[in-house]
Amino acid sequence: MEVILLERISRLGQMGETVKVKDGFARNFLLPQGKALRANEANKKKFESQRVQLEARNLERKSEAEKIAEKLDGMSFVAVRSAGETGQLYGSVSTRDIADLLAGEGFNVARNQVELNQPIKSIGLTNVAIALHPEVEVTVTLNVARSADEAERQAKGEDLTSAEAIYGEDINENARPDAFFDPDSEEDEEQRSAAEEEASQP
Repeated sequence: MEVILLERISRLGQMGETVKVKDGFARNFLLPQGKALRANEANKKKFESQRVQLEARNLERKSEAEKIAEKLDGMSFVAVRSAGETGQLYGSVSTRDIADLLAGEGFNVARNQVELNQPIKSIGLTNVAIALHPEVEVTVTLNVARSADEAERQAKGEDLTSAEAIYGEDINENARPDAFFDPDSEEDEEQRSAAEEEASQP
């Protein structure tokens, strides 16, 4: 289907351009969201008559997005999630979760503005692009950790995806079986038995 774009759509075209798109994309996204019109003579005339208003509205949205971008760009957000010792999450962090996190901090961002190719499935720091406007994009850092304390350690550059990182460097020292045995205990036992035998003899 051919459509006239009413705003710039990344990887598609600029406002006013006539582009060919898949029917489903046009019907399910571009047309219902008011981002495009079907390309026909009547709509071309309609677009030309509304062009000035559309451009003004686009500029207004862009300047609003730029104000938010100034505050949001480079910010870090913490998502506390349950995860195994290797750092694999029991679940994942999706675009909706990220939009909710940002909303909790006062940034009204829709989930379709969060550019995440696939859900985040392990703890660690991930850079996430947020498209506030077709021409305004910022990057935030998502710090996924098992607790606020771990998030702080990760932010300082620690890798928390190993047992040593979680329980401390000496986990393997403490876990050695010989640490639980007193090497002298066997000798003591033998001496005690000998003493008891002597005492029991008449």
